[in-house]
Amino acid sequence: MLNGNQNGNQKNPLVEISINGKMEGHIRSYARKLQQALELDAMTIIPQLGFALLSAWRSNKTVYLCGNGGSAGNAIHMANDLIYGAGMKVGGGINVEALSANPAVVTCLANDLGYDRIYAQQLRVKANAGDVLIVLSGSGNSANIVQALKVGNEMGMKTFAILGYSGGKCKEIAQVPIHFPVDDMQIAEDLQLIVGHICMQWLCEESAKESKLMAVN
Repeated sequence: MLNGNQNGNQKNPLVEISINGKMEGHIRSYARKLQQALELDAMTIIPQLGFALLSAWRSNKTVYLCGNGGSAGNAIHMANDLIYGAGMKVGGGINVEALSANPAVVTCLANDLGYDRIYAQQLRVKANAGDVLIVLSGSGNSANIVQALKVGNEMGMKTFAILGYSGGKCKEIAQVPIHFPVDDMQIAEDLQLIVGHICMQWLCEESAKESKLMAVN
């Protein structure tokens, strides 16, 4: 009969130490890469996006976001932040939509028109001149993201792209590319949300200041 220490679940302390050591090394490496990315010149471009979002809020324009995979999830996350987080101190928010959020629309357009048009077609129907488009892409070469930027530019939208790697085609097409030249998809996706969170917090503070000034006047 096996006793409590012989039931097959006993941990090998040497193996555990080895695994922990490797994991800790990876954590330090990841943190170092992220910190290095946060010191890149792309950070100086973020205020342009922040002011475009503030202008869209003031003028009741709409902000559209899109991406693929993790970037599609980040687009939905950022939309949530702009709808609620940006204005939670004043009880308002930005009119914003993540184009990746409706699976019925996305799969319909992919099936009928092609995956490269799932975002461009939505913009043709919904968007107007002066609206803001933010695309999220690690490579900057996804066909549906490239097409979305082209349509956005044609329609007179203000177009932004948060990019990793070389920036790809989107770096040349977006009016304002926020390009982090990092060759790591997970770091690139982290940076998308960091840019979004920076803007959200700043918008929240700015809206609170404006609200106080209006109350005084």
